[in-house]
Amino acid sequence: MLWLKIEKELMRQKISVYRLAKNTGINQTTLQNYKNGTEPSFKNMCKIADALDISLDYFRDEGENKEND
Repeated sequence: MLWLKIEKELMRQKISVYRLAKNTGINQTTLQNYKNGTEPSFKNMCKIADALDISLDYFRDEGENKEND
């Protein structure tokens, strides 16, 4: 699930969901919806990736990468 990758990165960088919300401008309720399984828009995924200073590729499904092997 996408949120697990976001959460893993938040823990690694010691960033709270509150701080992610502040850094991205994404409402905490919206982030909670992502945690509950709602898929974020591409625009919000870009904001999250930028705030965490990681590539969007980090969030790709591992299964997608195997199809190209």
